[in-house]
Amino acid sequence: MKYYSTRNKNLKKSLEVAVTQGLAQDHGLFMPETIPRFPESFFRDLHTLNFREISLNVAMKFFSDDIPVGDLEKITFDSINFDTPLVHIHDRIFTLELFHGPTFAFKDVGARFMARLLGYFIRGYSREVHVLVATSGDTGSAVANGFWKVPGIKVHILYPKGLVSSVQEHQFTTLGENISALEIEGNFDDCQRLVKMAFLDHDLNTHITLTSANSINIARLIPQTFYYLNGFAQLESPVHDMNIAVPSGNFGNLTAAMIAGKMGLPVKKYIAATNINDIVPGYLKTGNFIPRPSVATIANAMDVGNPGNFDRILDLYGHSHSKITETVSGYSYTDDQIRETIGRVYKKYGYLLDPHGATGYQALADQILKLPAETGFFIETAHPAKFADIVEKVIGEKITIPGSLQEAMKKTPVKIRLSADFKDLREYLLTV
Repeated sequence: MKYYSTRNKNLKKSLEVAVTQGLAQDHGLFMPETIPRFPESFFRDLHTLNFREISLNVAMKFFSDDIPVGDLEKITFDSINFDTPLVHIHDRIFTLELFHGPTFAFKDVGARFMARLLGYFIRGYSREVHVLVATSGDTGSAVANGFWKVPGIKVHILYPKGLVSSVQEHQFTTLGENISALEIEGNFDDCQRLVKMAFLDHDLNTHITLTSANSINIARLIPQTFYYLNGFAQLESPVHDMNIAVPSGNFGNLTAAMIAGKMGLPVKKYIAATNINDIVPGYLKTGNFIPRPSVATIANAMDVGNPGNFDRILDLYGHSHSKITETVSGYSYTDDQIRETIGRVYKKYGYLLDPHGATGYQALADQILKLPAETGFFIETAHPAKFADIVEKVIGEKITIPGSLQEAMKKTPVKIRLSADFKDLREYLLTV
């Protein structure tokens, strides 16, 4: 299968080029030439498959033309060594818990798969590959863990100074080996801008081999479809026209849900849940996509003012605002509303949400509780312990911190401070 640029469908590359290059040469994002569709019978029988088996079925649809089945099975099974359980909260509301991987965040699925896929493609390379990744929180820790000690790869994680949680920062600044953390004097949008500028610097790319591990990379994005099918498989009875609410920042996770829908997953509404950085909910209301500087919130992974995957959403719907709004709803919430949701759900139902999951829960509740026939699940993206300082103040209790997070917090962070000026990043990359 070929992968085309969202800016020019005639610009097509192989899977290997799309993965190792990350961003198309015309600045567009790679998309699969076709989105394969499963027959209805596949979804009827989905409950008979485990998460690994579901993941392999999807991976084969996209990647088996380029990778032998045996190698693809190894990549997939090595990546998917944990589950994503569906948990009933109340009434017709469920949550898909994506925090059971090694870094307790949903990005473990895509990051682990991408690390193994990239490692597969660069086996014959004569020089190291440098992975650039911008993070507003969990991407950094998931990518660091996924690529840690992978031969031939150096990872450089750009994150905004003071705008990620202490736990998140410790997870990706204490590994060492082939992982470097770059603390940027700016916000997440600055980090993302710097990554894109590095890819577009022709001279820099002649000196070092660059790729990205953000969801702009197709190898990070496609595996995120795996868990949407796994969530559907765990529903007690087949549900048609279900709703999926996704806490959204850079919008890769919601894009993956849409791709799963194109593959046949029976989704009635995709619900984009954001904090006050409500660029996409604003677009849904007005038809105007207006990026703006991001604002720091307690749901920091969603502090994005120019969502990088929005071009893919436009591409999936033929750039039609009316088609997008037929299947996509948008909700945004303030910090106070997020705190109120965390407290209310914990007190009433005994379920502890992290700030991002709280936006997903509230958006799903606001969407379907007035519609008695509808069901849905929201994405719980991270373990609440990663935001203990926030949730403990809300619920008035101490929460249990997983052992690996406690160990990470005991280590001393190692980081390199850079300005938000591209020349500083460029100089750094040319000397590593």
